[in-house]
Amino acid sequence: MKRYSIKSTPGKTEYIDILKETEDEYLVRFTRNNDGSVKETEETITRHLFNICLQTGYINPILDASVA
Repeated sequence: MKRYSIKSTPGKTEYIDILKETEDEYLVRFTRNNDGSVKETEETITRHLFNICLQTGYINPILDASVA
């Protein structure tokens, strides 16, 4: 499973896990930790939008997901 951190405000930890990959989109799990309150949602995101988020630095790969 690939994990990416999401640029967020101080006090919040947010990341994306890629659960499934198709030709045009990803099934991802968003995990948001806001001062101990954890919220998870699963959604689809197009490859195009995902790549734009990578290019702009809104998301960044986490090299070792077991550490996160």
